[in-house]
Amino acid sequence: MRILITGVSGFIGTYLADKFVSEGHEVFGTTWEQISDFEVLPETREKLSVTRMDVRDYFAVRRLLQKIKPDKIFHMAAQSLPATSWTFAIETLQSNVIGTANIFEAIRELKIDPVIVIACSSASYGKTFFDPKYIPVSEDAPMQPLHPYGVSKAAKDLMTLQYFENFGIKGIRARIFNATGPKKEKDVLADFTTQIAKIEAGIQEPVIKVGNLEAKREINDVRDFVEALWLLSEKGRHGEAYNICSSEVYRIGDLLNKVLAMSSEKIEVVVDPDKLRPVDEPIITGNNTKIKTETGWTPKYKLEQTIKDSLDHWRKKFGV
Repeated sequence: MRILITGVSGFIGTYLADKFVSEGHEVFGTTWEQISDFEVLPETREKLSVTRMDVRDYFAVRRLLQKIKPDKIFHMAAQSLPATSWTFAIETLQSNVIGTANIFEAIRELKIDPVIVIACSSASYGKTFFDPKYIPVSEDAPMQPLHPYGVSKAAKDLMTLQYFENFGIKGIRARIFNATGPKKEKDVLADFTTQIAKIEAGIQEPVIKVGNLEAKREINDVRDFVEALWLLSEKGRHGEAYNICSSEVYRIGDLLNKVLAMSSEKIEVVVDPDKLRPVDEPIITGNNTKIKTETGWTPKYKLEQTIKDSLDHWRKKFGV
């Protein structure tokens, strides 16, 4: 099978590439970074065909799709950081919305017929997480995004529905909740494990800086999510939206305690005002009944394993 992963150098993209190459598929990827600047297994790098391309460039997108004619597309390319989207709102909308439209338009113009799994986001729900009657959030809950990133993801989501309903393009809306694990950067678990590994390596004083410890979040392993994305491409209904989430919630302070317990260092915890958001959802959790029922997916990785593997990744990076 010919598979295209846009944003293959991103966190989830690298795991998708490793999985698909190991299963014997012909795998293609796009990145706008230097092709050597991302982590995949050595055997993946040998077999993965990567094109440096900006999804905002319609003609580049069209040329690549015409050349590859993929059976499946996993559209992961995006500006993926909510905080960054406040500073680079226009760039976020261009990458996430226009980039997605370019893919759909190229598919339509070329008259090819791939299944396309679109990386949407729980960030689309936004303000809905503040209303207890919607918790855990189901796919029919209102989308009320609270930052440019969330708006861009909601637009991708609705665009996928529109192109299916109007043109029959086989898009599937994967509403991804927080995915973390080894290699992840700039989320709460990555922040905790990176700081602890630096402390253990002697390159940071024994103080860990934290944000809001009272918020409640799902901590989901990326390796489970990769399996969910594949199952959606195989069994998901075209045009439909699916939450990819574990439905297991942890208070951030309790997560921190679990991470600290895996280190022998004596570490002081300090709240850093720079890590506090102006608007912070008290809880982010989803209902995963739909994806489990329709695809048979179920999360397998336990929180303790995800923490350990993440810590070990950063310990290796910093020579601990």
